[in-house]
Order: sequence, then C-alpha cells, then structure tokens
Amino acid sequence: MKIRIVDAFTDRPFAGNPAGVVLLGPEGFLDPALMQQIAAEVNLAETAFAHPLPPGGASDWALRWFTPVTEVNLCGHATLATAHVLHGTGATTGLVRFATRSGVLTAQAAGDGRITLDFPTAPLTVHPDTEQAAAAIGAEVLSAHDTGPHVGDLLVEVADEETVRGLAPDLSAIARLSSRGLIVTAAAQDPAAGYDFVSRFFGPAVGIDEDPVTGSAHTALAPFWSARLRRQELTGLQASARTGLVRTVLRGDRVLLIGTAVTVIDGELLVGAP
Repeated sequence: MKIRIVDAFTDRPFAGNPAGVVLLGPEGFLDPALMQQIAAEVNLAETAFAHPLPPGGASDWALRWFTPVTEVNLCGHATLATAHVLHGTGATTGLVRFATRSGVLTAQAAGDGRITLDFPTAPLTVHPDTEQAAAAIGAEVLSAHDTGPHVGDLLVEVADEETVRGLAPDLSAIARLSSRGLIVTAAAQDPAAGYDFVSRFFGPAVGIDEDPVTGSAHTALAPFWSARLRRQELTGLQASARTGLVRTVLRGDRVLLIGTAVTVIDGELLVGAP
C-alpha cells in the first residue's frame, strides 16, 4: 500500500503544508482505529485516506482526514494533496468528486499544475466574547467570528500583519477555547507584495499546535476579507514558518481554493497492507 507525503499550497518542496496521502482499493477504508494510528505515526497536521467508488454515482472517491489525534470534518490541504496524487499517478483526470463528511467536494486540475477545490463557504457569525481569545494570543482582538459546524474554528482579526507574524500565543489557553482551532488574521501591510491578507492557525486541541497552511480556514477567510475589501478574488498568505499561498474565489455559498502541490516522499506502508 503506497503512502505519499505531499507539500500542499506551494510550488516547491519543504514549504506549504505537508499531508500524508494513502490511496486504498475499492474494498473501502481501513478500520478507523488503524487509520488513526497511521495518522499518529505520520504525525503531520492531516493524513488523508481515499478509496474509489463505483462508477455512475455522485462521487468518484471517498475521502477522510485524520490529525494525529482525531478525525476532522473538513481539510483543504490534504484534499489538494490527494487530488495531486490522483492526477500525478493517472488514477483520475480532469474533475474528481470526493464524498466526505462535509458533502461532495470537487478538485479540478489544470495543465499548469494548479488545482481548484470547490468547498462550502463557512457561515460567519459574530462571536460576542473577544477577551478569552485576546488573552490567549496576547494581542488586542478587533473582532471575532464563529465559522460554523463544518470548520468549527474561531476567527479573530487583529490590528496588522506585524501582529499576526509576531504572535507567540498561549497554546494551552487556545486549547481551552470552545472551537477546533483559532484563526488569526489581518490585512496585508503591502498588497503589492502579492497577497491581500495574512493569517495563522493554531489547533492544539486537535493535535496541531500551528498548522502551516490551512485550506479549511480560507473558507472563512474568503468571505471575511471579500466583504471588507469588496473583491471576490483574493490571495491569502499563511504566515507560518513554512508559509503558503491560497488563492480564493468567493461564489456565494461556495468558495474556490486554488493552489499547487509537490510530492516529496513516495513510500510503502507495510502495516495494514493487504
């Protein structure tokens, strides 16, 4: 059974967000406990497991995502990584439809290597309490928003890009928030630099102290910044140590996430192999 490590939302190795990708046969998923153990062994933000579905249905592949400690409802970078592997190995061409816990998600590969994900837009609602998040990140919070059940994060806006880049948050305090994780964002200091906003993501409650590039967070960042910047097409820079760019296109209740990926490891998974 093959396992690959793919750097997503980047065009070069050792940047972006690494994801494990395990393609299974048509017999279906492994036992969930085994998939969780494999994800813990891989020890990346997410490991994706996918298997082909019978032709003629609403989806082509079934897809699940696991952090080192739990299964999650939605993951952008591991979906991008899975689509990259499927196209790179010839397992699929053109549009691929994934059956997931967040409904049917699609990935369309272009000839230049870009992959466009079609995800549900996160419904943002104002979160009334900013004090707990402010204490956790050690910075003033200008506004806070819940991101709905599929994403399940708290999105907070801070004053500027410098504040986002300089955060040294209290991870134990973030883990006590009633959310999957915390998205911290601000407008780009210089939009001429090639991006419109910056963000960082912290998810210690699900085993991810800081995620390098979080696709699912951009389903909330896209409507947040599109409303403020009055543009439907934006580019976000996730200002982690590895960094990565996510282009977003807001289309009502759907958002397109566009990026590239690079396979860095192609190996054999011995445990659980048929």
